Amino acid sequence: ELDRRDEKQLLELALEEKETLDKKINALCRKLFQLLVPEGKYDRSHVILEVTAGRTTGGDICQQFTQEIFEMYQNYADYKRWTFDIVNYVPAEIGGLHHAAAHISGEDVYRHLKYEGGTHRVQRIPETGMSSRMQRIHTGTMSVIVLPQPEEVDVKVDPKDLRIDTFRAKGAGGQHVNKTDSAVRIVHLPTGLTVECQQERSQQVNKEIALQTLRAKLYQQILEKQLSQEQSSRKLQVRT
Repeated sequence: ELDRRDEKQLLELALEEKETLDKKINALCRKLFQLLVPEGKYDRSHVILEVTAGRTTGGDICQQFTQEIFEMYQNYADYKRWTFDIVNYVPAEIGGLHHAAAHISGEDVYRHLKYEGGTHRVQRIPETGMSSRMQRIHTGTMSVIVLPQPEEVDVKVDPKDLRIDTFRAKGAGGQHVNKTDSAVRIVHLPTGLTVECQQERSQQVNKEIALQTLRAKLYQQILEKQLSQEQSSRKLQVRT
């Protein structure tokens, strides 16, 4: 019994309500999918991400690929509004990147990056420097390591087990580069683990960051040992 004017107003209200409800349904669906995915113990943790160019194959292809991957993670962190602090950066002489490490902090960082670790491969034809006859496909590799850094990590490191070296920083840094021995390298003698930090101007700050990275690596070894024991125990019970 509505006239046309009332029908038009009612239709506008209904469409407005439908749009609001559609948004609410989509938000609830996204939340439901997140709840269905089991949350890991360290999913909310910050991470230390390392990239290293392959040493056996690829040459400068590896180093270029490594730089591109590192920049990709940096852009992804910016997209996710995470904090991306470069801890170590060793550029290659002919361009590209030998090795780099960064501390990434933010919401659920490890949850998004924990499956990124491993060896990555690229195949491409070099852009310049070869005749058309020699322009065949070259294969390069690089590796990614993702270490969780939970806030409650408390790995005790005996100062007697450490060898601490200082050296001059390399790479970007303006006048500061190669003028002071601010870069720090720490070797954990019992395990042979080595970490470096050269991004800050202060040697003390670099030392603290390197120690933080070392603790994270030692903590990762503990986690891997626990996981290995759990898997061995499971195999004994489940068999093949």
